Amino acid sequence: MRISFEKVVAILVQINYLQDENLAVYRELNKADLLRKIVIFKELSAASLAVIERRIQTFEFKKGTQIIAEDEVAKGVYFIFSGAVKLTKRDENGNEIIVCMKQQGDIFAEACLFTNNAECYPATATMLENGKILFLDKQELEKDLADYPELALQLVRYMSDALREMTGQLRDVALLDVYAKTVKTLQRLGAKFNTDGKRWGIEIPLTVQEFATVVGTTRESVSRVFSKLRKDELIEMKSRKIVILDWCKLCTLAHHGY
Repeated sequence: MRISFEKVVAILVQINYLQDENLAVYRELNKADLLRKIVIFKELSAASLAVIERRIQTFEFKKGTQIIAEDEVAKGVYFIFSGAVKLTKRDENGNEIIVCMKQQGDIFAEACLFTNNAECYPATATMLENGKILFLDKQELEKDLADYPELALQLVRYMSDALREMTGQLRDVALLDVYAKTVKTLQRLGAKFNTDGKRWGIEIPLTVQEFATVVGTTRESVSRVFSKLRKDELIEMKSRKIVILDWCKLCTLAHHGY
């Protein structure tokens, strides 16, 4: 009699082999194929990739699962093979603020590299969609970066691009009005989640409230802008997602006068 994978997981949970059924379950996969989906591993030589392949751990997480917390001691770096992740922090009132969103091929928690061993993660990471996450131990990755310069160079390039994107976001927050910030943020997130190069029906897995924290304004302000964009048939809300109806029209609007 054959037993399904899900049944095996359920049995392991019942006997406390797995402490949390929402946490990831390791699977044997073709890791080389997985690694080529990650930005910094795409151009690596076969020798360098083989080193990473021996160390990488592969997990699957369900939507809503918290992967790391900002008050947790950093143990390693994460790579997104599939799904999406939001990185959040809490303000003094306990309100959640989304500081960054990561998509397929992205890295998160890389800020913990080459820091004190007791350094905590800079933000909390939570799954926005079901997905597959890869993990590398911090100390092992630091050693590999020292031993394989091409890997270090790819990571520096990735972090440089991320810094450039963050600088652009800060500029928009400081200089643009709410309408312009909302449109620019829609364009930026739309580009991140439009992995298939579609023109119509691009889904951003955020509620209006979550999107407002990304923009850095109130839900009411974003709702007013969204009402106008819906009237212009640029976006719609569906199942706790923001859907861009026409990517080209949105890009034209985003570049008009900003």
